[in-house]
Amino acid sequence: MAFKDYKTKQSVVLVYTGDGKGKTSASIGLMARALGADWPVAYIQFIKHWHVNEHKFIEAITPIFGNKLLFYKGGGGFYNAGELSAKGITDLEHKKMAQTTYNKAYNAATNGNYKLVICDEINNAVHDGLLTQKKMSDLIKNRHPSTSLCLTGRNFPTKLLPLVDIATDMTKIKHHFDDKYLANSGIDY
Repeated sequence: MAFKDYKTKQSVVLVYTGDGKGKTSASIGLMARALGADWPVAYIQFIKHWHVNEHKFIEAITPIFGNKLLFYKGGGGFYNAGELSAKGITDLEHKKMAQTTYNKAYNAATNGNYKLVICDEINNAVHDGLLTQKKMSDLIKNRHPSTSLCLTGRNFPTKLLPLVDIATDMTKIKHHFDDKYLANSGIDY
């Protein structure tokens, strides 16, 4: 089949999932590509509330892109992650933070103001029960026709795969965390 026989879509839904490193990094690369194409982008981050290096980067470039880049970080930290779980935050508080973040993402995805909305770590929020699969399905189905959507995090619900256009599973082959090494600044966060 020749390329002349291929079509383009007005927008797509992408998923970066799996237990390997690189989901957030891929979404940052996608954001850079979209901003380079002069697209307005909303980067909505679930779970991570602590100040990681991607936050520093996004905050540094926001003045360059002005109202073409919306950045919102919500969530209270890791949930149900054993000793890595956020301290001093109740289940109800986690759910409220996830819902507030979801509302920001839903508004950005449905209002037609953004060509790309990235929901970093939303898959984790759904898997952990902070949000329902129905909410994720509604986000996908109700997005503006010209808005592409990127959903990242571990454990994307396989039941929702028919609703997406591109899904990538980041498979861990080896990670130093398994040998009791913490994440490295500049590499892991």
